[in-house]
Amino acid sequence: MHSKNNNKTQVFIQGLRPFSSLMPKNLKKHVRKGSYNYSNIIDNWTKMVNKEISDACYPASIKMGKNFKDGTLVLNVMHGKEIQIEYKKREIIDKINSFFGYSCISHVTLKIMQKKIISRDDVFPKIKNKCKIEQKMKKINDSNLKTSLSNFLKAFNDRNK
Repeated sequence: MHSKNNNKTQVFIQGLRPFSSLMPKNLKKHVRKGSYNYSNIIDNWTKMVNKEISDACYPASIKMGKNFKDGTLVLNVMHGKEIQIEYKKREIIDKINSFFGYSCISHVTLKIMQKKIISRDDVFPKIKNKCKIEQKMKKINDSNLKTSLSNFLKAFNDRNK
């Protein structure tokens, strides 16, 4: 076998490369930061912690220490449930660490969020100037486009009634 020595002090055997050299840079960055642990926590959140905790909060991000140990989990907590989750921090840490089998998380940070309510008016605003739209539609020369727009406008108005 032939050895190849780059100027970077890494020695490769010709034809064989380390897996890390084949991964894209963006993916390397996320793997190093422990995104695998984060995605596992997200996927299994309700299984790890009980329903009471999972209804009150959810993981926002994770900051891993060296060697993927002693990380900090940031939780988005619903307003009014902060004290309940504050008392259960140790339980959350223990359950996550027992899921992974090693000391993955050592700290939990709470981030309070307000519950957002989306009203129907925000989703579909009402059209105030129907005359202006109809005048602009009359100026369109393409008949297919004109019929499509008129059908869309009719469906939009029916939905907003």
